[in-house]
Amino acid sequence: MIRAYKFLMRPTVGQAVALGEMLRDHCSLYNGALQERRDAYRHVSKTSVRYGDQSAQLKEIRAFDPERQGRWSFSSQQATLRRLDKAFAAFFRRVKGGHKPGYPRFRGIGRFDTVDFPKDGDGCRWDSTPHDPVTPVRFQGVGHVKVHQHRPVVGKVKTVSVKREGKRWYVILTAEQAAPEPLPRAGSVVGVDLGIANFLADSNGRFVPNPRHGHKAAAKLEEAQQALSRCKRGGKRRRKAVEKVARLHRKVRRQRLDHAHKAALDLVREHDFIAHEDLRIRNMSRAPEPKPDPGRPGRFLPNGAASKAGLNRSIADAGWGVFLAILNAKAESAGREVMAVDPRNTSRRCPACGHTAKENRPTQEKFHCVACGHHAHADTVGALNVLRAGLVRREAQPA
Repeated sequence: MIRAYKFLMRPTVGQAVALGEMLRDHCSLYNGALQERRDAYRHVSKTSVRYGDQSAQLKEIRAFDPERQGRWSFSSQQATLRRLDKAFAAFFRRVKGGHKPGYPRFRGIGRFDTVDFPKDGDGCRWDSTPHDPVTPVRFQGVGHVKVHQHRPVVGKVKTVSVKREGKRWYVILTAEQAAPEPLPRAGSVVGVDLGIANFLADSNGRFVPNPRHGHKAAAKLEEAQQALSRCKRGGKRRRKAVEKVARLHRKVRRQRLDHAHKAALDLVREHDFIAHEDLRIRNMSRAPEPKPDPGRPGRFLPNGAASKAGLNRSIADAGWGVFLAILNAKAESAGREVMAVDPRNTSRRCPACGHTAKENRPTQEKFHCVACGHHAHADTVGALNVLRAGLVRREAQPA
């Protein structure tokens, strides 16, 4: 299995400058390759330029500009060209599927934050000095960089990436590992209902409150963004204001990630089988379509966009997608089984008699069956129905 590690780097002032120059030059390569593709399609009879064509030109580019392009790893530059090729592949896939195309855009230096090294030992090396664990990583053109390695790396390192987040630098590794030993059997199964009032409700009646980290930080973030908007572009005060906004966002993101890890770990340790709703989060947080007013051309009817925007912020603040990704990863490592089920009518179906009606849920929290009179918390009812659907689907799967 493949596992990723992310460590904070502590470069010197000179190394931080060199890392910034590496990002700048890779960004220039990305934008130049994008411009070549655009020009070839527009002016040379709609000719398409492929990754192989641009990769073959790297040797000449490095020889022509040895100060900016020739000093960096050849394989990392190939990875940057592959990134552009993937962006075009995704663009054509969206066009073919009838979705919003989203043509690849030019990247500013502030929006190009990652350089990939496809192979450890080619332009970079992890644990290049085993006798000195403080500087375990070396990059071509930068040198040995100190790393805050808060946990050991298990397995063979396959790829290495450098990422900038604000003023911080991180190294991201992917390592190939043997399958870990599964956890002992817990003898328990559970269904999970994700929500906003409660982050999580399970079929045993347990609730995990929603921490609402983004909502708690909203006032400070609003103040920082207003201060940023008053700063003149290009000034020192603006750079400090940008860093403050980024620092607040980073704190919220780390709090949300920490909460997701802890909630997922509790589920994986206590249950052998976990069923959850197969949520389409992108569709759930989509803005409502405008409603033209037939009586007044150019005007629109109220469509609830303001209230939907508040709901979308709450959905994003809950971080369901991050939690489900972490849950699946931890379950795979622990030998647990996770299954997604259709969420339709899970909170409207009575777990006692099976009657399904929207009248069964008169309020957000209350469930009261109009057929048999069964009453419970609506989220607990939803989790019970999710568990039953998951068990039925698991039994129906071929061995």
